[in-house]
Amino acid sequence: MTQYVYRFGGGVSDGGKGDKNLLGGKGANLAEMASIGLPVPPGFTIGTPMCAVYYDEGGAFPDSLKAEVANGIAHIEAVTGKRFGDAADPLLVSVRSGARASMPGMMDTVLNLGLNDQTVVGLATTSGDERFAWDSYRRFIQMYSDVVLELDHGAFEEALEIAKEDKGYFLDTDMTATDWKALVEKYKALVVEQWDKPFPQDVHDQLWGAVGAVFGSWQSERAKVYRRLNDIPSEWGTAVNVQAMVFGNMGDTSATGVAFTRDPSKGDNAYYGEFLINAQGEDVVAGIRTPQYLTLAAREAANAKPLSMEEALPEVYRELAGVFDTLEKHYRDMQDIEFTVERGKLWMLQTRSGKRTAKAALKIAVDMAEEGLITREEAIARVEPQALDQLLHPTLDPKAARDVLTRGLPASPGAASGKVVFDADTAEKRAAAGDAVILVRTETSPEDIHGMHAARGILTARGGMTSHAAVVARGMGRPCVSGAGSLSIDAKAKVMRCAGREVNEGDVITIDGASGEVMIGEVPTVQPELAGDFGTLMEWADGVRRLKVRANAETPLDAKTAREFGAEGIGLCRTEHMFFDAARITAVRQMILAEDEKGRRAALDKLLPEQRSDFVEIFEVMAGLPVTIRLLDPPLHEFLPHEEAEFAEVAAAAGVEVDYLKRRAAELHEFNPMLGHRGCRLGVTYPEIYEMQARAIFEAAVSLADAPIPEVMIPLVATKRELDLMKAVVDKAAEAVFAETGKRVDYLVGTMIELPRAALRAGEIAEVGEFFSFGTNDLTQTALGVSRDDAARFLQTYVEQGIYAKDPFVSLDVEGVGELIEIAAERGRKTRPDIKLGICGEHGGDPASIAFCEKVGLDYVSASPYRVPIARLAAAQAALAKA
Repeated sequence: MTQYVYRFGGGVSDGGKGDKNLLGGKGANLAEMASIGLPVPPGFTIGTPMCAVYYDEGGAFPDSLKAEVANGIAHIEAVTGKRFGDAADPLLVSVRSGARASMPGMMDTVLNLGLNDQTVVGLATTSGDERFAWDSYRRFIQMYSDVVLELDHGAFEEALEIAKEDKGYFLDTDMTATDWKALVEKYKALVVEQWDKPFPQDVHDQLWGAVGAVFGSWQSERAKVYRRLNDIPSEWGTAVNVQAMVFGNMGDTSATGVAFTRDPSKGDNAYYGEFLINAQGEDVVAGIRTPQYLTLAAREAANAKPLSMEEALPEVYRELAGVFDTLEKHYRDMQDIEFTVERGKLWMLQTRSGKRTAKAALKIAVDMAEEGLITREEAIARVEPQALDQLLHPTLDPKAARDVLTRGLPASPGAASGKVVFDADTAEKRAAAGDAVILVRTETSPEDIHGMHAARGILTARGGMTSHAAVVARGMGRPCVSGAGSLSIDAKAKVMRCAGREVNEGDVITIDGASGEVMIGEVPTVQPELAGDFGTLMEWADGVRRLKVRANAETPLDAKTAREFGAEGIGLCRTEHMFFDAARITAVRQMILAEDEKGRRAALDKLLPEQRSDFVEIFEVMAGLPVTIRLLDPPLHEFLPHEEAEFAEVAAAAGVEVDYLKRRAAELHEFNPMLGHRGCRLGVTYPEIYEMQARAIFEAAVSLADAPIPEVMIPLVATKRELDLMKAVVDKAAEAVFAETGKRVDYLVGTMIELPRAALRAGEIAEVGEFFSFGTNDLTQTALGVSRDDAARFLQTYVEQGIYAKDPFVSLDVEGVGELIEIAAERGRKTRPDIKLGICGEHGGDPASIAFCEKVGLDYVSASPYRVPIARLAAAQAALAKA
């Protein structure tokens, strides 16, 4: 019989940290902490395989699970000496999710389960604190009604606020036992009103309801969005952890908190966290009360008044600090920890590898390697390549004027400007329309995940450094300012107010996640300095990677940026981008409109010096490194006007009649231009175009002392004969320039493999082509028969339905497109063993695609300039994984 339930605590541990696939991260780490002797409340985990069973059975559980759960409850009872449902001395439990990968706040939790009208009296008696007992009961009803019964959470919040207003209270902690009793009755009445049944009193019914709800939350919309954003497979499922409750809300010697063994924002080797006296865990992360600092140093640095935990509970703090050190050394990584103190007794509720910003990830990885805790190779593997994107973009100019509206907590570093929006749906819509937006909320919740991802930055009025907004923003790399308590936000009226000023939806603000400042208007930015830990890790990565990393660039600025980020050449210079400049487009149009070769050559002669100048500048920046130049690729109609108002202006500039221009545009119009008269087909039809470009390349090359290595790329080749013809044009131009100048440079002529036929006939194409550059954007389009421009309408549905694991234009379809690349590489090498192979599509900056390139043995990848560091790190990780 399949085992589904695994115990931990009380000297028993049925699993450990190596069992994440079975027990989920939370369950595996609870078992591990228990096994190394840390104080963990006893409990049991229902393993992840049951999640699939739950959905397969339509939300039902097998009888065998019920027996196992009963044994699990018996285990907790034996360790605690309490009985589940006992009116005199009740056992209460928490029910929490726990997937393989950390998904903070995405799935549901139920606390204080086991309370009812009888057990609450027993809890009051055994605890000696009637107020605590009734506070716990109202929390349970409120949470269970929300998570399990799916009732209107706002109605319960409103009832609490009304109760406090009636009494003149400001904080929940002002409520007395009598007040809580009265609120419990209101809550139970709300349940009957909304659910048509009384609140469940049978503790076993409560338990199974909560277990089902936690499994059910795996397919909640917010969980689906989070999994999609973080590439977490749906089939993994979640585990469910049932654990004896310990209480941080039993008076001034009790507390609850969230902590990190190092600073998750900056990476400093210092304890980082928050806690609350007389509170339960949800109070810290939900932002209901302003949390207190963990350490004295942090409190003093913030000039905060409430005592730190180090001061308020010094003995417990010292014990907690010892646990921090134990866990970090045991797991060899920065840990994210949840803990509770119940009347002076420390309990550990969770540990996991902590989410961190890219800056912190770099510092922690480098520091741990230099401390000897991990190896350099492990440090390289620890940093998520995509996370580097957080470091590669501008920050606020420190010299710029700032109209500061208010200041909150610096919850996630970075800076962003955008239009204010007050709800997640609006953020998503306006971002999709091209607006930069800042999502402003009183406090975020898991339902806001899609809007947080769409926004440039996040601002909240409530919540601390470990609030939902802060944790999720750091994981996404979004700047976040939380706990800006002076803000009054009216989401319905779409306005926020502070210090007599109003900011309406659509107004532009700037937030600085490093300082916590919120500013009116847009503040200028400066480029990042990529040194220190970044430079150290990149140096280590370069020492182990095999793949070269180039950049896609066609301007001197792009080339310069790419070099600064460590590019080892240009893998794709798209020459058509050079023709759209206002000073050149006229000559291009004259060339297109010419009726014969003589007319075309006259126009091309005007373009030649401009093209030569372009290449000189790029070659100078790349200083002898290889530069792959793609000759003209798009269809000619793209250079002609499309709007009625433009025709007269263009006709006048080109010196032709408007009617002729319109007729010529109509002649060039194509129904499917991606598969039409473009690429090498232009060169075959009008070889003078490629002749001019080749001459510009070689004239530029011979003019420089530090000779570059031009790699002339013929686009869209499907047959060897096409490449034969185009290589002859390039070679002829090269020899003419060499003869005229008396100088020679080495060069290569190759092709972009972007058609399935070219991949299949790579053996014969390699007889002529000296390099292959896989244009994975178009190869994906032609292999899948999917237009990238139109696919957005349905591709997300395809991913959600499991047709593709990921968007194939973001991460390479290794089974289909990847096989074409493998075939072409194998056949090309068979003909020409020294053929140079690389990819230059957008996949060149995708870590998963780079891992595939390493597996196939390509020579280089080429990515956009800002993704070069990502590619360097991903290439190193791929090499280490392959070793």
